[in-house]
Amino acid sequence: MVNYDPGWVRSFYDRYGEREWTRWDESPVEQVKWHLHLHYLKEFLKSEDRVLEIGAGAGRFTRELATLVRSIVVADISPVQLELNRQKAHEFQFAGRVESWVECDMCELGPHFQDEEFDAVVCYGGPLSYVFEARTDAVRELIRVTRPGGLLFFSVMSLWGAVHHFVIPSLDKIPAEVNRPIIASGDLTPREGFPWQSIHMFRAAEFASFLEEAGLSIEVMSASNCLSATWDEELKAIRDNPAAWEHLLEMELEACAESGCLDMGTHLIAVCRKPQ
Repeated sequence: MVNYDPGWVRSFYDRYGEREWTRWDESPVEQVKWHLHLHYLKEFLKSEDRVLEIGAGAGRFTRELATLVRSIVVADISPVQLELNRQKAHEFQFAGRVESWVECDMCELGPHFQDEEFDAVVCYGGPLSYVFEARTDAVRELIRVTRPGGLLFFSVMSLWGAVHHFVIPSLDKIPAEVNRPIIASGDLTPREGFPWQSIHMFRAAEFASFLEEAGLSIEVMSASNCLSATWDEELKAIRDNPAAWEHLLEMELEACAESGCLDMGTHLIAVCRKPQ
């Protein structure tokens, strides 16, 4: 059964539009996830790096990358997101760090990029979750365009994290016969009655095995959030106290990297290295 539909992904993000820029600010929970993602870019990237950002969307991470690395090539399957990225780059004055904006499918980078031309690849926000059974092709392509010893940053949707954050609070409204096949496969698609989403959600062990089988060494694996994943109202008060907020982020960073917490965030983050 083929689940990956590039036309659906393109159309979804064309419609999603500006929200791809604003979503990281929608709640304190999203801001925790933003902090975790950004932390690993700051820890591992070098100022001289040339980076491919694939699935870059409207440019929230592009803007941050522009402060961390020498240059960025922005790529996305959605022409609307690419145009938003270009607009934001000029509005927020980071266009000087962007070499080009490229519309492409991450599974077919051959017409666009040469072997080993990037020091690092950033694939944040879940692009690998959208390509389903084509994820092997996608990762093979991302590895191909990365130099030996270079880094690849991924985040994907987490199965148990999604249950933790979204399903448990409304479990009385989701019939077990609907939920069980999703849990078994990790696949959420329009075919199963969810027209607003089409993703594969990973278990942590599954994601780690997939990356290692692709030939990558995993430097770090982390949840995107765990301690505060369902604390929406409580987090608002904590965020208003700078010392408490800073301490929460410190605890989240440590807890999210614990093996027992990997499956508890809405995303799984991995920093990987291509062999020399």
